[in-house]
Amino acid sequence: ATRTPPPRAPVPPPAPAMADAGGSKRLWLEEDIESDLRWSYTVKSILHTGKSEFQDVELVDTGPFGKVLLLDGKLQSAERDEFVYHECLVHPALLAHPCPKTVFIAGGGEGSTAREVLRHKTVEKCVMVDIDGVVVTFCKKHLDVNKEAFEDPRLELIIGDARSGLEGYDGKFDVIVGDLADPVWGNPCYQLYTQAYYEMCKSKLNPGGVLVTQSGPAGVLSCTEVYTVIHNTLKQVFPKVVPAAHHVPSFADTWGWQIAFCDEATGAELGEAEIDARIAARVEGELAHYDGRCHARSSR
Repeated sequence: ATRTPPPRAPVPPPAPAMADAGGSKRLWLEEDIESDLRWSYTVKSILHTGKSEFQDVELVDTGPFGKVLLLDGKLQSAERDEFVYHECLVHPALLAHPCPKTVFIAGGGEGSTAREVLRHKTVEKCVMVDIDGVVVTFCKKHLDVNKEAFEDPRLELIIGDARSGLEGYDGKFDVIVGDLADPVWGNPCYQLYTQAYYEMCKSKLNPGGVLVTQSGPAGVLSCTEVYTVIHNTLKQVFPKVVPAAHHVPSFADTWGWQIAFCDEATGAELGEAEIDARIAARVEGELAHYDGRCHARSSR
């Protein structure tokens, strides 16, 4: 669902714990970051809960991050900083392309990735395929920030498997965006990070096409979990792959993305001034985080 989940390996959702803070009871939500590392944050209220055949779905109002979307107890997206993840996922890839008209999103049920894609004036069609219709419906109803994106006539929403949705779609795309759970062994998304999958993606891209995918934790201690593996897998398929990373506070780590290019020309390095000029000319409204300076600092 949202970045569709950039979480770590799935674990049973922890029960909220009551803690005594200065003589008053407070509700805390604990989340496992690693098997031996856990963090917690205060819960002001539990706004909505639901369940699909795939996962538990919750919307919780927290102290540090505002409203947060939880899937199986793991934070997927936070009101206070989701723009960092989604702007860094979408805009570098679309701005690198000279004129992106057609975009495919694998995952992204939260709607935030589609929201950022549809801010590009050149985009004529955005196809989003997410497997969990309950999450999509839940986010449509409760995430006001994405209501316009879900109602945009350029958005074609398909509930189903992203791989088969892309492979069987009639037509090709200028940009493919992977907003999926990390490739943890046993997770259904694992097959959407393989060399065979990327070769299929490349065949569904128009000449000069671009693929971007979220790539999990990219910190000094966490980058070898999936970030470097995804980068090396993409390099077996695409002539140029550019890694990027940026800190996302609610993920408790630096987060990573990979941008893969079908040709070297499209993947040419863009300076800060050129990024800012393309944003001004091609993106509706003001971005909250991504700009030329951010681009220079997040590319590795």
